[in-house]
Amino acid sequence: MSSAAAHTRLPRAERAALARLATDRLRTAAVDAVAIGWVDNAGLARVKAVPVGGLVHAASWGVGAAPCFDAFLVDDSTAGPVAEPAADTAGPAAPPAGSGVVGDLRLYPDLDRLVPLAAQPGWAWAPADRYTQQDTPHPGCQRLFARRAEAAARSRGLSVRAGIEVEWVAALAGPPEEEPRYPTAGPAYGLQRLTDLSDYLRDVLRALEQQGLNVLQIHPEYAPGQFEVSVAPEGPVAAADTSVLVRHTVRAVSARHGLRASFAPAVEPGGVGNGSHLHLSLWRDGRNLGHGGPGPHGLTGEGEAFLAGVLAALPELLVLGTPSPAGYLRLVPSRWAGAYRCWGLENREAALRLVTGSEGERADTANAEIKCFDGAANPYLAVGAVLAAGLAGIDEGLHLPPETTVDPARLAPGTVARLPADLSEALAAYERSAVLREAMGEPLYRAVLAVRHAESALFAGRAAAEIIAATRWRY
Repeated sequence: MSSAAAHTRLPRAERAALARLATDRLRTAAVDAVAIGWVDNAGLARVKAVPVGGLVHAASWGVGAAPCFDAFLVDDSTAGPVAEPAADTAGPAAPPAGSGVVGDLRLYPDLDRLVPLAAQPGWAWAPADRYTQQDTPHPGCQRLFARRAEAAARSRGLSVRAGIEVEWVAALAGPPEEEPRYPTAGPAYGLQRLTDLSDYLRDVLRALEQQGLNVLQIHPEYAPGQFEVSVAPEGPVAAADTSVLVRHTVRAVSARHGLRASFAPAVEPGGVGNGSHLHLSLWRDGRNLGHGGPGPHGLTGEGEAFLAGVLAALPELLVLGTPSPAGYLRLVPSRWAGAYRCWGLENREAALRLVTGSEGERADTANAEIKCFDGAANPYLAVGAVLAAGLAGIDEGLHLPPETTVDPARLAPGTVARLPADLSEALAAYERSAVLREAMGEPLYRAVLAVRHAESALFAGRAAAEIIAATRWRY
């Protein structure tokens, strides 16, 4: 997958014409302002906003945003310079991370995803692609990377349907330094939680559906005050957009109910944190390649090779899907976090869970779930990297190893490999990954590397409680 492939856009005049139509619709819906957002390498959603009357100009010429955001950490400090690549490294060297005080980028709202926000009257939201002032794709744009990955699959005649589960903990609003106080004492997965917060959860559902999202289910989860919502699968970039929109909506509804929402991978020491499980299925000519084939549990050859590529790359993929030191407080055995580098049919302790669905619907529903990703991930980086790894698996003709049919923690030590136990270990795998380096392109690859090294150093030697307190309300 070429890292230089550009996203094809409509000419400026056509973008302006579409923005004028969109502006008329927004005014009719009593929208006064548009939030134009992107997600940085630390996994935080950032935003610029324009009055609704400025949407045409924003769609035509973009909205300015400094390149230094590529180096932002979870605490809003910035990463230091990145070491220059070795002389034999392909691709141009990226500017040192954190040196973006000079220059500017342009945020272009994607009008196809423009939506009035149901829980924030008067506001609309659109995700942004980032371009240079010379109107070329910014090589560090995470959303454009995901677009390239989706296009690479499409160029092979493949399509991908993806969905990202969103887990969050709802707590009573209070000072950031305060320990969480929960609005319900109901048990894990308990109906009592639904009763205690029925108005809140109904408002979450209403807001999501008013924004055009197809909600599949919403339910209490394991940890205190924890809930999960799942939406229908869609294309990879669309699924990442939807993940951002769902989280923003949950935050807005929470605020209206006197609550705050945390999507952080760890909320309390020793507790079960928030995952961000990625479901995906691979399709060719309308056929689900996870069903009806000769491979394990009906996988076709391409479907198996794709998943084998993902499984093989999981250690380096953690840098993108489990990016924070806080995530490794969650990624431990016996918490359904997928801490082992293995796969299995409906095995919730395996990092890669195969979900065939019920008999009679498998041609539509068969998919795979990556369980080791969490709520600190930039969803565009996560889906783009998974696609790159899966396509590499097809290129290499990989096969899945033997299936793990039990809890891997119960097997003899060494039978099944653990995934990296900390961010430093995952970074070592990432730095060896030629597939991700090529797919992401040197500037984005190295910007992520700088941010991860800086966050690893930021939290080095700090106790679990300190890491959690510093990140609990950042995601």
